[in-house]
Amino acid sequence: MIGEYARVTPAELDRALGDPEWALTLVDARREAEADECPPPALARCLDVDKAWDALGFLLRRAAFPVDIVHGEEPVPGADDWGYGPPRHLTPEQVQKAAAALAEISGDDLTAGVGPADLAAAEVYPSIVWERGEPLDYVRDYYELLRPFLCAAAEQGDGVLMWLG
Repeated sequence: MIGEYARVTPAELDRALGDPEWALTLVDARREAEADECPPPALARCLDVDKAWDALGFLLRRAAFPVDIVHGEEPVPGADDWGYGPPRHLTPEQVQKAAAALAEISGDDLTAGVGPADLAAAEVYPSIVWERGEPLDYVRDYYELLRPFLCAAAEQGDGVLMWLG
């Protein structure tokens, strides 16, 4: 399971909420285009956080993060399964709130005081990684990609679609 994100303009978000099939087509086209380009997160319209999504969620909940940037705050009404369930979304206002909070928490801050044993005990996916004692560098690296992605979305007034693929 891979955590996936797509930035969408407010107009695209409105359309996506009424036509999730259109949204999936839009997202698939953007992902395909960016696969060749590999733009940096601040310029990308799509981003994945690989299998770090559950650890990010665990760490962000621990930090009392004000917005669910891993699973989204709201479902996309009527959406079918985009991999491991239907997509969810953040409004531009929720993205703004998330970006402000992201500016306050570095990757080092996010992982401070937490080790692989903590993630293993909490049964954070993929548990095998934490049971082996792998360091949280992997999670911190993906967090440091997600920060500029969401901050750029906030600067542009975008909303965000997210799903597990």
